[in-house]
Amino acid sequence: MASSHGSSPVPRGGRDGIYHKERDAPPARCRSVRSLPDVCPKEPTGERRGLCDGPSVVAEHDRWTVYSSKVNLPAALNDPRLAKRESDFFTKTWGLDFAETEVMPSFYLPNITREHFGPYLQEMAQRERIHERCKTICPNKDDVDAASSVATNHDKSRAELEQVPKIFMKPEFALEDPATFNSVLPWSHFNSAGGKSSRDVASSKLLQEKLSHYLDVVEVSIARQISLRSDAFFHAMSSQHELQDRLQETQRAVAVLRGRTAAIDRIMCQGPLQALRTALTRNNCVKLHNKLKLMAAVHQTQPTVQLLLSTSEFVGALELISTTKEVLQQELQGIHSFRHLGSQLCELEKLIDKMMVEDFSMYARSDLNRVLKDEPLVLEKVHNTTAASQKERLESLVFGLLRQRKLVFLDIYSDETIMAAKAIVSQCVVENVLNIEDIDTEVVTKLFDQMRLMTFPQWFELLRNIFESFLLFLQRIKATLSVIKNVVLEVLASNQRNRLLEEAAGSGASVQEAPRGPSLLQGEAELAYLTHEGLFISDALNEAQQQQQQQQVQDQSSAVGSRIQQSRAEAAGSDSAETSISTEQSFMSAENMMPSDLELNRVINNLQELLHTASDVSHDRCVKVLTARAKDGSLARLSSAEFVCLSQAVEGFVRDTEELCSRRSVSLRGALQSQANRFVHRFHDERKTKLSLLLDNERWKQAEVPAEFQDLVNSIADGRITLPERKIPAPEDRKPAEFLLVNGQKYAVVGTVLLLIRIFLEYCQCVNDIPSIATDMLTRLSDLLKHFNSRSCQLVLGAGALQVVGLKTITTKNLALASRCLQLVVHYIPIIRAHFETKLQPKQFSVLRHFDHITKDYNDHVAEISAKLVAIMDSLFEKVLSRYEVKAPMPSACFRNACKQMAKMHEAISELLPEDQTQMLFLRINASFKMHLKRQLARLGVVNDGGPQNGLVVVDVAFYTDNVQALKNLDRLELNMAEIWEQKR
Repeated sequence: MASSHGSSPVPRGGRDGIYHKERDAPPARCRSVRSLPDVCPKEPTGERRGLCDGPSVVAEHDRWTVYSSKVNLPAALNDPRLAKRESDFFTKTWGLDFAETEVMPSFYLPNITREHFGPYLQEMAQRERIHERCKTICPNKDDVDAASSVATNHDKSRAELEQVPKIFMKPEFALEDPATFNSVLPWSHFNSAGGKSSRDVASSKLLQEKLSHYLDVVEVSIARQISLRSDAFFHAMSSQHELQDRLQETQRAVAVLRGRTAAIDRIMCQGPLQALRTALTRNNCVKLHNKLKLMAAVHQTQPTVQLLLSTSEFVGALELISTTKEVLQQELQGIHSFRHLGSQLCELEKLIDKMMVEDFSMYARSDLNRVLKDEPLVLEKVHNTTAASQKERLESLVFGLLRQRKLVFLDIYSDETIMAAKAIVSQCVVENVLNIEDIDTEVVTKLFDQMRLMTFPQWFELLRNIFESFLLFLQRIKATLSVIKNVVLEVLASNQRNRLLEEAAGSGASVQEAPRGPSLLQGEAELAYLTHEGLFISDALNEAQQQQQQQQVQDQSSAVGSRIQQSRAEAAGSDSAETSISTEQSFMSAENMMPSDLELNRVINNLQELLHTASDVSHDRCVKVLTARAKDGSLARLSSAEFVCLSQAVEGFVRDTEELCSRRSVSLRGALQSQANRFVHRFHDERKTKLSLLLDNERWKQAEVPAEFQDLVNSIADGRITLPERKIPAPEDRKPAEFLLVNGQKYAVVGTVLLLIRIFLEYCQCVNDIPSIATDMLTRLSDLLKHFNSRSCQLVLGAGALQVVGLKTITTKNLALASRCLQLVVHYIPIIRAHFETKLQPKQFSVLRHFDHITKDYNDHVAEISAKLVAIMDSLFEKVLSRYEVKAPMPSACFRNACKQMAKMHEAISELLPEDQTQMLFLRINASFKMHLKRQLARLGVVNDGGPQNGLVVVDVAFYTDNVQALKNLDRLELNMAEIWEQKR
């Protein structure tokens, strides 16, 4: 309850009757107004305002005026008690906060505090104290007289009032009370027994005068009190008259304002508001019409869905159902006629889910079980759709299944893949058996038994057909899975694109709509305030927000209705090219129902795993074909060429499937490896047995080298570690050679070694054809080489050939020939090692140490043979020189015999061993002869003293030296006399 102590200029009326806002008006001149102390304090006023200076509904209210006061001033002055005004007219109309609202301070007045009066109070404090001291010492005469007169009058009136009986002063004084009446008018004095007497008349007159006196005393006291307050009373009366005048002036101004406001309302408001009401009515009619059209579209949902399902448009049907359910939940909620449509659509959606799963299962079954050859990877037509291609049908199915989160379709396809793989093997066996007349299918009914009755070429042809069929089968699966993967990737890219668009749209809307939203809502609220009477601005603002939200929902519903009508139009069309629903657009709207990015990535991984599973299943079925054939041991009895063909076919199939599926399957390789192990075992046993037979029949004589073996050795020298193709012998072929030429060196060999070279080339060739058996074949080859070394040692050094072959003796030529054969094998061991090293994995290089052990064993064997040759001559020298006597004739028979034996030794081994080995061997033999000669001369006591015995020994030694140096390539051998008698010096 306050008003401003100063106000800004208010709008004034112009000549045209329109209120204009004053701008930069000069300060108003204040006129003197009589104040109303104590009773009705008057608010300060500025310049006199006429009737045109009232509040304006047109001018802007940006400045604070007295009319900004939140309290009706007359109402507050008439009844300042809040308890009685809590339910008066103003609080009923404007609320309880009307008199409690805090008034905004004026922006044009400073905030005055006690500190502003501080300097004045300090200046006047001293004067005030002096003035008070003077008043106390010398009071004013008028004040003293007035005070004394007032006191005298007060005492006099008090004394007079005390003469009045107290009964008249009591609050409960009432003449109707008999006791009070009797005490005031004692009628007992007047009611005598007789009539009226003069005494009674005198008493009544006396009582009347007494009461009149009391009345006069009271009236005088009242008049005295009124006279004391006459100034205030007359002042209040004059103020009341002035207030009434101002209220009349205000009433006239309000009447003028209301008239002008009515004119403004009639001229400027009623017409535009009527237009606005008409626009709102039209909008409501349009909304109602759209609602009815939406209801009509929803009413046709079920027939449209049936029509879409008849053309296998599952995606369009699901989109239509989803859109309709959205409309029912948002726009048509609570409509009685559609109360059962939601549950019907849910049941229809479940039915479509079952139809899609069954259709996908039927598609997978028909696609995987159709003819593999001369057929495209993806069929162009389907039996129940005449225009839609199989690829589009598959994409539609996958889109629909993804939309409904029916990710179980991959398991369905996996099961169909397993069944189709079984059917492929059965179909291939049946087709091949029909072309074989030897197999009676009525007698032999089982497929595996029919396969065992086939010959290897027939069975191998069947296996190749199975491999070819499975490759086509996997290509078809990969093509189908590629279509599914493209669909999943398209959905994933669509989700990411939509997410980016939503983020961009959200950021753009927040930037653009943030400054505009409040102003638009405020404008709509003001419009609602003007078009709806009796509405507060806050309620109007809330209503505007609700209308805006409803408008957005209606816009969405109109878009939904258009989609429903579009779906109906597409379903009703006859051309299938026009009726096909865009899967990308459909799934844009169904984004919330689509699987998440994590689930889609998991589906992509499952697709790759499904391809791997198909590859594994194909390999497993091929393994069963192999095991069925190998059950009776027929694969173990294959020849090397046949098993190599089988291995190459299997390796080719495995390699093709690995390139196609990017999957390394181990089942078929494992089955082939188990068969290869059996083959290697039989292969090795055959060759080891063959080598043993050759060694047991070997007479250890130098054999001629056929031309084909020389060519074989030359091919090895050229780096071709493989068996050459067999040539048909021709009359002009070369004759066998005496020696085998290897890198320019001659090797005298036996026939067994030539066949051994061919045998280990067969091992290398087998490794070339079947790389998976490299380690096993290396172990078996090392075992074969060890067997040759040990068996040749038993036959030659151990003289086993005497009993096995029937040789009379083991000659030095046999020993030298065996040594040369061993050296030939040692020459090829590094070549074999290098070849096997190229076929092994780095982690398998440890098995190559077998060749190091074999090389050491062979070299030790060669050294033992050389030692055996030296030992033979050593025993001969010991026997001959033990009978040596220094006497004529010269040269002695012992020296002649020793030279003869050395010549025979040289003749036997010089053509077999190379020159350097022959020299080293005879150096050792010469050293043995020197040693035995020294011992014999020491035993005979012959010394280097120049005597006759010394001369005879010199002659024999010269004879020995001449004979030894006469041998071929033994020029460096001599017997020095200084070395013989070196110990005697």
